[in-house]
Amino acid sequence: MTQLALFTRLLDDASPGERYALALAQLQQAERLGLDRAWVAQHHFRAAEGGLPSPFVFLAHAAAATHGIRLGTGVVTLTLEDPVRVAEDAVVLDLLSGGRFDLGLGSGGTPTSFAPFGLELADKTAVYEAKLDTLLTALRGGDVGGGNTLYPDAGTLGDRVWQATFSPSGGARAGRHGHGLLLSRTQPRPDDRPDATLAELQEPIVDAYLDALPSGARPFVTASRTVFVADDRTEARAFADAGLRRAIRTFRGGRLSEGVDLDTLIAASDTHVGTPDEVAASLAADPTLARADEVAFQVHSVDAPHAHILRSIELFATEVAPALGWRSPSASPASHPITTGGHA
Repeated sequence: MTQLALFTRLLDDASPGERYALALAQLQQAERLGLDRAWVAQHHFRAAEGGLPSPFVFLAHAAAATHGIRLGTGVVTLTLEDPVRVAEDAVVLDLLSGGRFDLGLGSGGTPTSFAPFGLELADKTAVYEAKLDTLLTALRGGDVGGGNTLYPDAGTLGDRVWQATFSPSGGARAGRHGHGLLLSRTQPRPDDRPDATLAELQEPIVDAYLDALPSGARPFVTASRTVFVADDRTEARAFADAGLRRAIRTFRGGRLSEGVDLDTLIAASDTHVGTPDEVAASLAADPTLARADEVAFQVHSVDAPHAHILRSIELFATEVAPALGWRSPSASPASHPITTGGHA
């Protein structure tokens, strides 16, 4: 059955240190409710886009405070990193977590983040692919220069790599490598298809991914979705109205006016919000989820207060997921999705 995961960009309305503490509490809540995995995103420089530039540091802290839940980067912006250092940090984190770490990678989506790292946005794809080759060579135990190989070695971490993408070509790249595929909670609409549904954009990515997988490779598709569940419909919509209006410029390429009605904003941002019954019905209407091996839910861009996020996690795990026939959460240790190996 479909696995369940929590996803966070660490956007709580709090100081940086408090953000990290609240995110840890949310991960621990997810573990208590039997979720399989927790993903965290890396973002540089802008607090409103994401609060975590150093995901390996945070996840090492989270690993010490959890027991069975898997931990993943969704994603490390590999284009902006030294790939050998990413490999080293990932291996150490995997060891510290007892083999619970999964490495999600992406090429980057914030244009202004490239300049501080001495990179041009136009070179993004070529730089990403070159660094990906170096990273995978390191994880396989290959020579990364001067006759050097990774220490500690990567164990089976190379079998637990994901790639995120907005395009079929990116899906094909993930498939060729036999990696997992990470689908975003929302994504930009093409200029010639401003009203395309999220499924219309993402199903071709899944098709390209599956077509490119080597013979015998096991596919694994994680679909992230914005989900906010509350006991009261009015309360859920009030939080959605406040949060989505803060982020309105990012939806549909900034084509929405600030005076747009809430239902239009919810649809344009691909958000699932309401009571458990409403959210279950909304998710059931998303055809891409039927093809996903894992659904990763996040509250962004609703970004309700911490207590309401904890309650949303609980309602999703205990009411929404069972209503959709997904695996009933339990308090048992989380399963390993692609391999049961690792360093553990």
